[in-house]
Amino acid sequence: MVLASIRLLPSPFLAFAPCRSPYSWRPRPSSVTAFSSLHSSASKGDGGVELGGDQRQAEVIFLGTGTSEGVPRVSCLTNPLNKCEVCLKAAQPGNKNRRLNTSILIRHPNSSGTQNILIDAGKIRTIDAVIITHSHADAIGGLDDLRDWTNNVQPHIPIYVTKRDFEVMTKTHYYLVDTSVILPGAKVSELQFKIISEESFFVHGLKITPLPVWHGQNYRSLGFRFGNICYISDVSEIPEETYPLLKDCEILILDGLRPDRSTSTHFGLPRALEEVRKIQPKRTLFTGMMHLVDHEEVNDYLASLLESEGLDAQLSYDGLRIPVRL
Repeated sequence: MVLASIRLLPSPFLAFAPCRSPYSWRPRPSSVTAFSSLHSSASKGDGGVELGGDQRQAEVIFLGTGTSEGVPRVSCLTNPLNKCEVCLKAAQPGNKNRRLNTSILIRHPNSSGTQNILIDAGKIRTIDAVIITHSHADAIGGLDDLRDWTNNVQPHIPIYVTKRDFEVMTKTHYYLVDTSVILPGAKVSELQFKIISEESFFVHGLKITPLPVWHGQNYRSLGFRFGNICYISDVSEIPEETYPLLKDCEILILDGLRPDRSTSTHFGLPRALEEVRKIQPKRTLFTGMMHLVDHEEVNDYLASLLESEGLDAQLSYDGLRIPVRL
């Protein structure tokens, strides 16, 4: 989990073909306002992201849709012999190939107000909970950065994490687990660790169902289902016992690292599309794309699948926000 401020220029929603699904990527009078309401508020001194829109409308916001290196890669931009077209495009302001580490924000209205629930990363004004998918550096590396919130905005942040991943944190972030080792006067993130299993749990009244998957050989990661939205960001194999948990999925947010093939730890788009055909969600948004994935080119190909086989799938992009029902 790498936390970073984001600055987004106004941009339209993805141009999906017409569909009767209740979930639309196009602005509606009853949903949130478009991109202009998600912008950096650093000039106001809080260093976070101000979120506008209809506070009564649940929504999912894609804070990051890239890999652990992000896009553009520094190695591409600084290599005079490298002509990585995607990274060059991503260096342009407002380009949809620009991608931070994979993360979504769930905005969940309830009787107490709108709760901000992060999965793995993000930087906003108030964080009501963080849910960890796995203990790789791109998922937990930003835990220390949460001190900006607990020092200046709120007293503590609850972190929902499995026992196996918490044990990793006792080594990688031991000073956040046992704050007694901190030197006097030093400030670190004040985190409340809440151990979860692979059973459903509730965060501020929202039911979260873990979706166990493999993220490489013998390495367990979690996706999560909330309402009829299923989020699986890091996966190389879906166990048979997880498929029933994906039944009647309305929106599937799925790992799609490369345009050509899978790796030992991630789905590539060909394998991801096979899974989409098997799971049969109403709509799919791919996330976790590396610098080989050109947003416009791949989306053009995916749009052709809607015409040829009725498969409604597109790439997500940083800052995309979609109204949902929870």
